[in-house]
Amino acid sequence: MKWIKNDDGLKLPIKSWCEKIEEKAMEQAMDLARHPALVRHVALMPDCHVGYGMPIGGVIAADNAVLPSAVGVDIGCGMIAVQTNIPAERLSEMRDRRALQDKLKTRIPVGEAVAHLAPQTWEGFERYLDTNGAVCDFPSKLDRRNLGTLGGGNHFIELQKSDDGFVWLMIHSGSRNLGHRIEKHYQTVAKELNASFRVDLPNPELAFLPMDTQEGQDYLRDMKFAMAYAFENRHRMMEAFKATLAEAVPETEFLQEINIHHNYASLEFHQGKNFYIHRKGATSAKKGEIGIIPGSMGTASYIVRGLGNEESFSSCSHGAGRALSRLAASSQLTIEECDAAMTGIVYERWGKYRDFDKRHKGLVDLSEAPQAYKPIDDVIAAEADLVEPLVRLTPLAVLKG
Repeated sequence: MKWIKNDDGLKLPIKSWCEKIEEKAMEQAMDLARHPALVRHVALMPDCHVGYGMPIGGVIAADNAVLPSAVGVDIGCGMIAVQTNIPAERLSEMRDRRALQDKLKTRIPVGEAVAHLAPQTWEGFERYLDTNGAVCDFPSKLDRRNLGTLGGGNHFIELQKSDDGFVWLMIHSGSRNLGHRIEKHYQTVAKELNASFRVDLPNPELAFLPMDTQEGQDYLRDMKFAMAYAFENRHRMMEAFKATLAEAVPETEFLQEINIHHNYASLEFHQGKNFYIHRKGATSAKKGEIGIIPGSMGTASYIVRGLGNEESFSSCSHGAGRALSRLAASSQLTIEECDAAMTGIVYERWGKYRDFDKRHKGLVDLSEAPQAYKPIDDVIAAEADLVEPLVRLTPLAVLKG
């Protein structure tokens, strides 16, 4: 991938998809390129689209600072995938996959505002509280009930088939409501702190916390807690998924397991110095590192190996990236064409929006249909110098909130 750089420090790959990045996302990237706490350049991944403050699919390097909005509200959101020894033909019947999915729904709560009835135990809660005491409301009673649940939106649980004919399990989920509350709290703190310092920002949503302040250290601590929570959340759901498959296919053996984050900041050494690398809707792709790049609910996903490209701060895309906003997808697409895109895949039928604003009133929710996303194979091809594809997976069954 070749790159261009403008006077504002924005670095972009010269690819046809670059021309399709929406204007608002480009404006956000230009704001980042002028940010006083950022250095080097802004790297945009092939799945880039507009986000809150910073575009999703962006990677930045901050000098001794963190930007809450450049991590985002779903801190530690990520992927987990498990390889099995089971030939996909063992689950070739749609009824078998449907039975598996129905059983899974009894074990894993899915959907927005859906949680376990009872609080879940995890040593991470007590370890955090023993070290820090009660900080704001982290963790809350809701966080304890949410642990081991999927959530809604673009989060999913998928039964997949590799190109060589074996079953894989995959889950996409994050820190649920915990990450949202942490971001909201520290975004307010950052704005107040920047105002007291009279910092001139290109966009007020890009408020930052210097790491030599207590506020910066507090955010880093709570961000890491949310990441650990998200990691454990995915792990628990995968354990339930594995148990459900093993009951249906007793000869199942579980081989390779991968559990990775996107939406986080970490102190890393790049180009001769330590920086806080922020990956918002982007995944670490250090040389030799194994990662996961999912497509949409009806298209392929990839297991990849990172190439350690310094131009991207050793990062790659975290998925296919939206081609249509949620509202545009639900307004422009039809149920018939979305059903056709899911032929041969077990999935829950499209439902109407719940508790959304008036723009969505009466609309069927088609926001996660395959047509709402960029073609995953184009995204993978556009980052051939960032990752090496290892395994191509296609969905057999998809469970979404």
